[in-house]
Amino acid sequence: MAEGHRHHLFHHKKEDEQPVEAAVYSETAYSSETTYGSGPDSAYAETTEVTTVMEPEVDYKKEEKHHKHLEELGGLGAAAAGAYALYEKHEAKKDPEHAHRHKIEEEVAAAAAVGAAGFAFHEHHEKKETKEEDEEAHGKKHHHLF
Repeated sequence: MAEGHRHHLFHHKKEDEQPVEAAVYSETAYSSETTYGSGPDSAYAETTEVTTVMEPEVDYKKEEKHHKHLEELGGLGAAAAGAYALYEKHEAKKDPEHAHRHKIEEEVAAAAAVGAAGFAFHEHHEKKETKEEDEEAHGKKHHHLF
């Protein structure tokens, strides 16, 4: 395996990503009139806790390219499954002895084609959504007239 180039099962933080800091605040305040808990006065005091969460900056172009790639794969899968369904339909007519088997395989292939087309459609909308998020992040505004 080449130095520094490893394939991982899960995505890991890349070295070139710049983290974005977000602060999370939580305040707790209790009245000192009642004496619950432990301590010198047995009362809760007001506390403020600040936690810094590191969130990586989103690379919209890379994400858009990823969705485009998956959309194309879904389209290819739909085309391949559709072609196999047509082939099985032809085989059912050509081989009457095993026609029932070919019809079942045709229906399974047709269902796979519909599923792949649905996946491609889903990825198309994910790609559009990512593009809109990119435009919002960089200050471009959409003016919908209708």
